[in-house]
Amino acid sequence: MKEKLQKMMNDSPVARWSVLALVAFTMLCGYFLTDVMSPLKPMLEKELMWNSLDYGIFTSAYGWFNVFLLMLIFGGIILDKMGVRFTGRGACLLMVIGCGLKYYAITYLSAESGMVMGMKAQVFLAALGYAIFGVGVETAGITVSKIVVKWFKGKEMALAMGLEMATARLGTMLAMAVTVPFANAFGWTDDGGMLHPNISAPILLCLVMLCIGTIAFFIYSFIDKKFDAQLGEADVNEEPFRVKDVFSIMRNKGFWLIALLCVLFYSAVFPFLKYATDLMVQKYEVDPSLAGTIPSLLPLGTLFLTPLFGNVYDRIGKGATLMIIGAVMLIGVHFLFALPLLNVWWFATLIMICLGIAFSLVPSAMWPSVPKIIPENQLGTAYALIFWVQNWGLMGVPLLIGWVLDTYCKGPVVDGVQTYDYTLPMVIFTAFGVLALVFALLLKAEDKKKGYGLEEANIKK
Repeated sequence: MKEKLQKMMNDSPVARWSVLALVAFTMLCGYFLTDVMSPLKPMLEKELMWNSLDYGIFTSAYGWFNVFLLMLIFGGIILDKMGVRFTGRGACLLMVIGCGLKYYAITYLSAESGMVMGMKAQVFLAALGYAIFGVGVETAGITVSKIVVKWFKGKEMALAMGLEMATARLGTMLAMAVTVPFANAFGWTDDGGMLHPNISAPILLCLVMLCIGTIAFFIYSFIDKKFDAQLGEADVNEEPFRVKDVFSIMRNKGFWLIALLCVLFYSAVFPFLKYATDLMVQKYEVDPSLAGTIPSLLPLGTLFLTPLFGNVYDRIGKGATLMIIGAVMLIGVHFLFALPLLNVWWFATLIMICLGIAFSLVPSAMWPSVPKIIPENQLGTAYALIFWVQNWGLMGVPLLIGWVLDTYCKGPVVDGVQTYDYTLPMVIFTAFGVLALVFALLLKAEDKKKGYGLEEANIKK
């Protein structure tokens, strides 16, 4: 048996880190499209006649099917029943289809294209594409999490998850930093000589990248099939799905604490990023062509810090403590953004760097903690349920912020662009941080009671 274990593919650092590189690149491509519209909000309002509510509806579409049709939960069940290869390939194809619909809507429809279900046709179709993409990218996320557990269990699991998340955040950083310059570079000039940005150009770039990311996942599939054959497994998981597994997970108090921490923390980060570029323009008076650069510092920071904190968790432990520290920092960041002082770009930059640290601390400890709470054969369903809870926040909070801005925070129209006061939205994000801290403290207490081992190192010597 010992000789067999020594020959396992995941015992080879080259093999397991190569697998990680392939699936992490796929997620990078997915997260690029996830956030590509965020820096374009002012352009959408000026060029396509969208308002903040239109943008909020579009952004909330990410969670429509995952939340209301339970597609993410079904994805987790399929993952536990059919395995990582089948589920991952399907998720990649959904991402490509969704991006294609979104590109078509932005490129070929206009504000005069009519109404569908009370929405502008362009907004509706773009939102529909984003909703389909949301099913794909979230299912890909839980699949990649299970892949990391499969290849890195008992090894550098938190570091691997940290590196995967950091690579995905690189996609977010690229979306924030290059989207506006890319749209301007492929812009067009009207009869009056005025240059207009090409909003569809960055989405086309996303579509190309998603196709490449899909190819990368198919390459991984061939490697994983060899690994399963070596383990003596069939093409599907050895554990059949049982309905009672779902109820077993949902009766676990530790599961609910980590799921609620997840939705509250991510609701204070990802929806904030959807509006962060506009915040930089409206409050800190950053040039619109450069405004996405400051929010891009958040994913840039996580690129280095998430693996670092993951490595700390692997070797030293203190996972619950890391989550508490991250939640405290989150509260401080949004509170500072809410205060009516130091409305200058360098202050916004410093706060954004702090948010990057907080956003590295919590996920680097949270996701590797799930296998300590949930049995491995139920991990796909457990991750899916957590992502499903998270999607309530990712769907509802952007819509809430868009409605709040449109209803309570409007300022004067300047040069054809509506201005907004972001104080109230930042207070809302601060409240999410406070609630996240409460659940982080409850999770640490539950760990002490149940002995999950969240404060223990992951690497077994």
